[in-house]
Amino acid sequence: MPDAAKVASQVSALPKLGLGVGLRNEHFNHILSEKPDVDWFEAISENFMDSGGRPGWIIRQIAEHYPVVLHGVSMSIGSTDPINETYLQRLKTLADDVQARWVSDHLCWTGVQSVNSHDLLPLPLNQETLDHVIARVHYVQEVLKRPLILENPSTYASFQNSDIPEPEFLRALSDATGSGLLLDVNNVYVSCFNDGSNPLDYLESIPFDRVVQMHLAGHTHCGSYLLDTHDQPVTRAVWELFRLAWQRSNGASTLLEWDGDVPDFQSLHQEVLKARDFMQGELDTTLVTQEQPVQKHTNVSNPVDFMVPTIRNHSRLGT
Repeated sequence: MPDAAKVASQVSALPKLGLGVGLRNEHFNHILSEKPDVDWFEAISENFMDSGGRPGWIIRQIAEHYPVVLHGVSMSIGSTDPINETYLQRLKTLADDVQARWVSDHLCWTGVQSVNSHDLLPLPLNQETLDHVIARVHYVQEVLKRPLILENPSTYASFQNSDIPEPEFLRALSDATGSGLLLDVNNVYVSCFNDGSNPLDYLESIPFDRVVQMHLAGHTHCGSYLLDTHDQPVTRAVWELFRLAWQRSNGASTLLEWDGDVPDFQSLHQEVLKARDFMQGELDTTLVTQEQPVQKHTNVSNPVDFMVPTIRNHSRLGT
């Protein structure tokens, strides 16, 4: 089992990359031909780890000119299924090939009994789950030979047996394993809106000394809930929340995600560069806390109660 203090030391030594953009296939040709002035790129691991063709060639070309970070959506760190050894080895190979600055995934599960829902499903946040995830993170870090950076997912349901607030769960997980955190600011706002809590209180409990990276993205307001859709600009409320997070993060690498109705590269890059306008100044708390859900959703009793209709609907819960 890797020493948590050693892993934590590796996390603290990770570079501050600046402002980055998610690598999307709509922009491959532009990036390769124009070499835009971008600090770094984040690539979805699964889009490249199983390809020896054009995607594999492209990411290796890009890695020659830019720092690259790998961000996964299928590790399923919270599942009761065994860790997928083939997946881990392919991920390690890709990370080594592109000299990934770090590898991240989500605090979630994506399936069970070898069924992949292709959704980021929430976990019951209690001591049993914490012990389970701690053991799995230790194992993944041992195989990858590098720290695992875990992201807070957007959530739309909680469980009746959850008794550890998510920020405290992430803190305990990081303390036990040395792993780093990817703080998705939009996910904080979406999840807190959906469960009727205060996103400012959430940030008060986050261990910012472990935050390696932050995500920004747009969401869709659906009346009684917000959906993490990644298909429009970042809202002003999320920018204000980012202002607070940035000032506490000691300069965490920040990236913009955009996955639907993807704009041209210049427009996408200009969106993330707005972050510069929110790195200083006073927080406008009214913008962050004024919206409230019309109806608070009922907690569910069992993860399977949540997963079965989700798989049937094939709905994406957000990254």
